[in-house]
Amino acid sequence: MSLASRLVERVLRLPPPITRDLVVERDLKVPMPDGTVLLADRWAPRTGGKGLPTALMRSPYGRRGVLALGSVRPLAERGYQVLVQSVRGGFGSGGTFDPMRQERADGLATLDWLVAQPWCGESVVLFGTSYLGYVQWAVADSLPPQVKAMIPHMTESALTLEFLRKDGMSLQTPFGWGYMVAKQERPFAMVRQPLELKKLRSALDTLPLADADVAALGHRSDYLQAILSHDADDPYWAAADHRDRVTATTVPVSSVGGWYDIFLPGQLRDFRALQEAGLPARLTVGPWTHTSPDNTVFTEALGFGLAHARGEEPPERAPVRLFVTGEERWRDFESWPPKGYEPRRFHLQPGGALATATPEPSAPDTYRYDPGDPTPAVGGVAMPPGAGRVDNTGLEARADVLTYTTPVLEADVEVIGEVHAEIHFRSSLRHADVFVRLCDVDSKGRSTNVCDGLTSLTRADEVTLASVRLWPTAHRFERGHRIRVQVSSGAFPRYARNPGTGEPLATAVELRVADQEVRHDPEHPSALILPVEAADRPA
Repeated sequence: MSLASRLVERVLRLPPPITRDLVVERDLKVPMPDGTVLLADRWAPRTGGKGLPTALMRSPYGRRGVLALGSVRPLAERGYQVLVQSVRGGFGSGGTFDPMRQERADGLATLDWLVAQPWCGESVVLFGTSYLGYVQWAVADSLPPQVKAMIPHMTESALTLEFLRKDGMSLQTPFGWGYMVAKQERPFAMVRQPLELKKLRSALDTLPLADADVAALGHRSDYLQAILSHDADDPYWAAADHRDRVTATTVPVSSVGGWYDIFLPGQLRDFRALQEAGLPARLTVGPWTHTSPDNTVFTEALGFGLAHARGEEPPERAPVRLFVTGEERWRDFESWPPKGYEPRRFHLQPGGALATATPEPSAPDTYRYDPGDPTPAVGGVAMPPGAGRVDNTGLEARADVLTYTTPVLEADVEVIGEVHAEIHFRSSLRHADVFVRLCDVDSKGRSTNVCDGLTSLTRADEVTLASVRLWPTAHRFERGHRIRVQVSSGAFPRYARNPGTGEPLATAVELRVADQEVRHDPEHPSALILPVEAADRPA
């Protein structure tokens, strides 16, 4: 294990450990109020571990393997003892796994058990990524006094709801996650992953989508059926929504996110709620996707988390630290969104131009969208390989993608904050989607995606103002570059393809081709609205 420990230390650029000599207590039994028993492992230094601050991690992905090597061991070697627990229904824990909907009661019972253990000591820090961060929010308003800090990483308090919006259902992320957890306990699951990704991608083409779980797994999946049957507003997901607990938390929170992370909008919403409520919180957002390896979360665990666990003040820094892409530099701010950035409209123009001026009278631009050959998702926000910043040349060459580009910039344009678009749109069908992507075109003509978003329309056969919320960003368009906007009608399989019929996505089998119009004239000033640095922005 010493070699593996040193490799992780090098890859994640971690400080040297206090010790590499650890002891692991396996399969500790944690009773739940209903009699179900969940299993946990305790990692601690072989000597002096009792009474150290305890990092609690509750996981649906098991307690060993990559999680143990890449997250648990680094903390146990550097000042913590760590309790990693398998949530209900997985990896030896009793009961049935019902994703997102059972973590509050089990999390509270686990905390009660933990603080009663003789080895626990007086301080607990909640720590973890993705689902392991989400379970922190599930208990955030009812923490025992021993809990001193929360460090949620790449996560948010309403984990599923962004993907299941009525006005733009994500497909690849919730379906891919459900597929992964359904197969993760099978032998050689990690080795088979590349083949599994290919099988999953094929399954997402299934019509109707309600049969995609059988195509992928060979059997029905309650979770995959649920995401197709219950949208974000359905009471079915009420137990998974912990947004109302955010401002009731009693401990400092350090959130770590990524510009290309699947949970970024919700994570920024949670941080803003904390900050507006005057609660102690800080935010770090880097140039990462959901699965990018980075050491920032460990920096926060060792600096922020341990300091609070010991009753000390963490190292001083600004409340908000953002990596500004384009500039490729970390910058500090006092809030999210930062002050000193004002909305500026970049209007779509005839001839594929983009400018701040109101467009002249002009005919609409048109394209044909065929859900049988859907506009593909290229880079951007996703979990699988290929996410993040990529070359968009191939995508922009498609006939079903429109582009609008500024002249070469004579000065830098810095954009930090929330991004949205207003597209005056009309379709030959009543039901259609509008996908908008912001790109940075460099001096060699390479177009790289910055952020994007999609919305679904239900009266698209009339001229409709489509309001599209893109992912937030912090990006500098350098002098000599150009700003580009893409408009299309899909990004499959990141988003479910719109069949154009109005049928429920779960049961639709007919795919209709649509002729789309994007209008840009004085009466229909389609635009991308960017938060641009003001001339008098505070230094």
